[in-house]
Amino acid sequence: MNNAFAKSWMIAVYAFLYLPIITLVVYSFNASPLVTVWSHASVKWYVALMADDDLISAVKLSLEIAFLSALMSVFFGTFTAFALNRYRRFSGRTLLSSMASAPLVMPDVIVGLSLLLMLVSVQHWLGFPDRGLFTILLGHALLGAAYANVVITSRLREMDGRLDEAAMDLGCKPFQVFRLVTLPLLVPALVSAFLLTFTLSFDDVVLSSFLSGPGYSTLPMVIFSRARLGLNPSINAAATVIISVVTIGVIALSLYQARAARQRKREMALVYSESNQNT
Repeated sequence: MNNAFAKSWMIAVYAFLYLPIITLVVYSFNASPLVTVWSHASVKWYVALMADDDLISAVKLSLEIAFLSALMSVFFGTFTAFALNRYRRFSGRTLLSSMASAPLVMPDVIVGLSLLLMLVSVQHWLGFPDRGLFTILLGHALLGAAYANVVITSRLREMDGRLDEAAMDLGCKPFQVFRLVTLPLLVPALVSAFLLTFTLSFDDVVLSSFLSGPGYSTLPMVIFSRARLGLNPSINAAATVIISVVTIGVIALSLYQARAARQRKREMALVYSESNQNT
């Protein structure tokens, strides 16, 4: 009875999560101009999507900002996590820890408004920066660094600190220890943090709305503005393309991780067999 209930609950949850996505993909091939009224199958909205310059420009801008902000988030998140986990006592540690986690608990509206007021003041004093790509990138990197810090911190806490000590005993300098020992062990967490922050940036509409300027509209902003006037079916086509790309990327990454895991198991088994032969 419990097993049947668990399966039914799991099916209901997955249906709740994925049926809207499946419906969106199906209606992206709907010939009718009405989003929720099925007419007949057609790819006319994909053709219309290729001619939609505003939407294509928004996708390019969103991808550019998401990629750059993910890189910045992983960079700052890595060194913040490293400082907080490997150096237990230093001046300002409590302040750094609080500031690193503050964007996680503050509403995006408050963060966006605070950044907008700060940037307006800086622009008034110095004459730059104008609101646009740089300001959106700054806001996304600020939020993403907090999430990257959490992901990388969890990985650092799982790592054995004796590996670093062993490397230093063998003659490695601190930077060599980080580059040759710590960084390779952090790669899975770095990839996870990059993908998470990339998704958060690509999906963000609140911070982008506060920090964007004329001529700089991300894809979520364009979709949100069009939704107020009635969704165009070409939005369904754009969403389907994004879903397809993400699905292919997730499958490719899963296959790569599975292959890497099998390779590590084979190497460990080989090392174990060689050690047994030597003994």
